[in-house]
Amino acid sequence: MAQKNSEIEVVSDSAATANSISVEGDVNEPVITDVFSASAYGNLEKLRKFVEIDGCSLSKPDVNGYYALQWASLNNFAGAAQYIIDHGADANAADNSLQTALHWAAVRGSIPVADVLLQNGARVEAADLNGYRATHVAAQYGQTTFLNHIIAKYGADFDSPDYDGRSPLHWAAYKGFADTIRLLLFRDANPRRQDREGCTPLHWAAISGNVDACTILVHAGGKEELLLKDNAGFTPAQLASDKGHRHVAFFLFNAQKAHGNSYKGKFCIEKLGRMGYAPILLFILVALMVLFVNSVLAGPTFPKLTATVGLWGWMALSLAFGTLLMFYRCSSKDPGYIKKRSEALANGTTEDDLLLNVDLNNSSIWAGNWSQLCPTCKIIRPVRSKHCPSCKCCVEQFDHHCPWISNCVGKRNRWDFFVFLCMATLTGSLGGGVAIQRMWTDPTVFPSSETWFHRMLIEHPGAVIFLLMDVILLIAAATLAISQGSQIARNITTNELANRGRYWYLQGSDGRFYNPYHHGYRRNCTDFLTHGYTDDENVVWPLKQQNRN
Repeated sequence: MAQKNSEIEVVSDSAATANSISVEGDVNEPVITDVFSASAYGNLEKLRKFVEIDGCSLSKPDVNGYYALQWASLNNFAGAAQYIIDHGADANAADNSLQTALHWAAVRGSIPVADVLLQNGARVEAADLNGYRATHVAAQYGQTTFLNHIIAKYGADFDSPDYDGRSPLHWAAYKGFADTIRLLLFRDANPRRQDREGCTPLHWAAISGNVDACTILVHAGGKEELLLKDNAGFTPAQLASDKGHRHVAFFLFNAQKAHGNSYKGKFCIEKLGRMGYAPILLFILVALMVLFVNSVLAGPTFPKLTATVGLWGWMALSLAFGTLLMFYRCSSKDPGYIKKRSEALANGTTEDDLLLNVDLNNSSIWAGNWSQLCPTCKIIRPVRSKHCPSCKCCVEQFDHHCPWISNCVGKRNRWDFFVFLCMATLTGSLGGGVAIQRMWTDPTVFPSSETWFHRMLIEHPGAVIFLLMDVILLIAAATLAISQGSQIARNITTNELANRGRYWYLQGSDGRFYNPYHHGYRRNCTDFLTHGYTDDENVVWPLKQQNRN
């Protein structure tokens, strides 16, 4: 583990030093004495004076080996950068660490400057002494928008290794920039690439102890990344444990167990896991119906069924059949799966860069937040959508994955799920009421007797079993129905309610929880009951997305 103690070096000295002394914020009367300070402060007037009147050169470095173009690039002065290039500066001039102005622009994510540089001949793949390209520097500083820009518009290699074999994904994982990790995985960066020390991006995320980075890498990858060992023979989970990151080690060890293959019958167990508990619930519902008919309505030890009780009993049975129908619908219906990019391409969709062809005016599709990228499905998922690891798809207006229906609950089947819960609650209430009435009015068993329950078990065991099972299911269905009804009235999903602190669009201007989709109880309920879902268009976010650089 000795090689991990020093960890990895952050950027070249020139960009790091320049970043620490660059212009940032308001400066009162800055002292401008030469073309370098004029470039650093973006003062075009004085820059012109130094060049056009005093005859200063823009193609020579200062005493530290830094160029005027680098200073203008670092502080995002595109006008100054263009002027400097127009007056003789080389867009590919490198300092003592072989870093160019594009490297410096990547430190702050200066997109306008990057356009100026690259449109004037700057090499997007220029490497410094450590083999860092602009993509590496952008990943090291978490400049996701800048990174995407030079990849999408100028074809920068997002998976190229530096001289230590580390790609931008390694750096983003080590520094814990979740958005940058999503972007790189979305663009098919290799998560299994090993550097000179045998470390993958997941190894470095484990070393730094970043849970978000590890979670994204694990969910987007497979068991190979979890089991890969570095040159010292350690897996990511072992490295996290060695560094004292217990929460990360716990997560990674659990992920390893989930992908384990050391037991027999793995295929059958995995198949059963994907199937969920729907067959079990179906069996229970059918069994309850059989018990209700044979042991309650037509029980041989009960007195003859009256017309009123019989009417309520057959009404309960009718609702039970309706409940089974709704169970089938919400279990088999598409919850709102969003088509994967591979499926879209197979259907003839053009293979254009999605991040250059986004409908920026449609707030429900793209709100400028990088968390909308799904590195697994390779799509830009709409706001309120989530990738379900069980279904292995992104689901629109994701509510939750319900193992009891073996399906997700989302935009297209939430209405069916809610009706199923309501019908199950009503069926359980009627069935239980009929069973209690039949048992309570049995003249052969007196309710006041101390041995009443014991006599019931002896005389009517099927009815007792039915009642116990019915009460359990009734409590579960009623609880879920009330919970879903409350959320529908507020137009919020179970996932959003449970993770409201993680979603930027649920944060108000004061930092507190605020639901922009809540249009009033009446409208929320009306829209849901008539359409089956609520329309997310024309929603004004209470807090502008801060990641939109």
